Amino acid sequence: MSRICFITGKSQVKGSRIRRRGQTKKSGGIGTHVIKRTRRVFKANLQRVRVVLPSGEVRRVLVCVKAIKAGKVRKVA
Repeated sequence: MSRICFITGKSQVKGSRIRRRGQTKKSGGIGTHVIKRTRRVFKANLQRVRVVLPSGEVRRVLVCVKAIKAGKVRKVA
């Protein structure tokens, strides 16, 4: 099962961790400079939930927490 939300289609997003060096101008320096950019991944907050589908079928799927909080999913106890 891939790490994609069953309801919203939300998945991981690529970004970068930026390493800066130097003292800020605000605190009396000459400003910060970017030293290195490391690629990283922002992962969606997915939970395995038993869900009732519109067809009436009960299935265990990955759903993001945002969709659960919004009430887009009918959970089974």
